[in-house]
Amino acid sequence: MNLSGWTVETPVAPWSVVQDGDLVVASGFCALDELVGRLPEGSRAVERVAPAGPVAASVRAYLDGDGSAIEQVEVSQPGGEFQQEAWRVMREIPAGETWSYAELATKAGRPAATRASGTACARNLVAPFVPCHRVVRSGGSLGGYAYGLDVKRWLLALEHESAG
Repeated sequence: MNLSGWTVETPVAPWSVVQDGDLVVASGFCALDELVGRLPEGSRAVERVAPAGPVAASVRAYLDGDGSAIEQVEVSQPGGEFQQEAWRVMREIPAGETWSYAELATKAGRPAATRASGTACARNLVAPFVPCHRVVRSGGSLGGYAYGLDVKRWLLALEHESAG
């Protein structure tokens, strides 16, 4: 792995991204050092670089209001079979929409795995490229988000505006 990482400012928190070439292996709304700390042991040597290339261009377009700009960015993260399927299915949730944890479980092929859907969201290492922020509780309340509910609200509002 030849990892590089960078950060851009957003209105709510810094957005850091770690890449292996054009493949995103970590992303989140925190400082780069904090994000690198979430990587598996042995993959924490990250060169700090300026945001550039196709991934950074997708991030800029997303922040400028194109809610679908990050959908085609390639990602990779460790996880079990159900988590991989849940993450794949999360990427099918259209920008501006939300699904419940139960809907996610059903669409991932395990209708009884609502709790496992929540675990997949919690273990998502490449937010918002895998848009776990689009998954909410069955009653419509936001539930949790690793980077705080203010960030989740902001992401949903940004996407809702772009979809509207």
